[in-house]
Amino acid sequence: MTVRKTEHEQETAPDAQNAGNPSDLPWGADRETHAGPLAGLRVIDAGTMIAGPFTSTLLADYGADVIKIEKPVVGDSMRQWTPMKDGRSLWWKVNARNKRLMTLDLAQPAGRDVFLRMARHADVIVENFRPGTFERWGLGYDVLSELNPGIILVRVSGYGQTGPYRTRPGYGTVADAISGIPAFTGVADGPPTLPAFPLADSLAGCFGVIGALCALRDRERSSLGDEIDVSLYEPLMRIAESQVIAYDQLGLKKQRVGNRLEEDSPRNTYATSDEQWIALSASSDRTFERLVQAMDRPDLMQHARFASNRVRVENADELDAIVGAWIGARTAADVLATFEEHDVVAGRVYDIEDIFADPHFAARGDIVEVPDDDFGTVRMPCIVPRFARHGCELRHAGGSIGEDNEFVLRQVLGLDDVEVERLESEGVV
Repeated sequence: MTVRKTEHEQETAPDAQNAGNPSDLPWGADRETHAGPLAGLRVIDAGTMIAGPFTSTLLADYGADVIKIEKPVVGDSMRQWTPMKDGRSLWWKVNARNKRLMTLDLAQPAGRDVFLRMARHADVIVENFRPGTFERWGLGYDVLSELNPGIILVRVSGYGQTGPYRTRPGYGTVADAISGIPAFTGVADGPPTLPAFPLADSLAGCFGVIGALCALRDRERSSLGDEIDVSLYEPLMRIAESQVIAYDQLGLKKQRVGNRLEEDSPRNTYATSDEQWIALSASSDRTFERLVQAMDRPDLMQHARFASNRVRVENADELDAIVGAWIGARTAADVLATFEEHDVVAGRVYDIEDIFADPHFAARGDIVEVPDDDFGTVRMPCIVPRFARHGCELRHAGGSIGEDNEFVLRQVLGLDDVEVERLESEGVV
């Protein structure tokens, strides 16, 4: 069993006599060694794949001490997701960064008992199993809160913990579909378009973090935890600001209009003469005025069909043709230089090679190099947002299955050799 230990952990002896007091546990004593505003927060990540684990990854980014639980032997399914290098998932490296990695079979009674011992000293637990699974294992919120009244349980599922669809299998693809967003995403005569990345899972993870932080704030007043119910589809509905109220009040259904928005114009991507793409948005009168000045077409501002955003939307085809023709006659460098001179809101459409080469991304430290046991170092996205008073850090990439079992079992829980060997022999860990 591979074990990664900090200097502090190596010097800390287990204390089974004090296992009921979080302040006396090494997990608690070690908690201030992590940088970030959430240093000291103790999190158990019992999730799988993306949505639940992404919630805890963000908490770990901000300094929380996260123990990630995986099923023994097989591990988390994310370990098998491409892209792969030397048989190891690179996505896993990002999804499991900054976490302690432990194996535990929650379906076994002995696994449940170990989990409950951990939960007694945790602040937040994250899970994203199908509703009813935690209850079937005897780990429902009623059990957890009786054991630890301050525990916060973040539950991410396809359809939420209630409602007629609650027990259906839920993946981000279906959540995308029922959110209404793909129905108005894509070109007008094309099919509904799904995101080319797990938007629903990642956004649900963000809302899971918001819920956890709100519950932690409330716990300061009430001393009580909470149960946070996050579905995959509802955060998507929430960010599609206008679709609900527009249908309610006007019976409007948003339509597919390509890269445009029904609510403003011009807004699109436009090809340049050197086969680059420029994204542009000039919906307000001030930004539109800057655009037409850059194009040396101030007359457009006075034209009745383009005098306000409302009428520009009604004449978007004509306006797009004018803007597209002007951009299409110039190189991307020429367009962007002119736009920058006139403070036009525009930018070139990047691919990942462009991101790696861009000086602004470099100056901001948007891509960081992180220590990794398999590849020495790997580069991945930085921690966002940035905190003026707290320097968050990326300590390591996601590692090997069960590499922190020894630390959790012996240092956090204070188990002796006999107990550890029994759990290992029974396949619990």
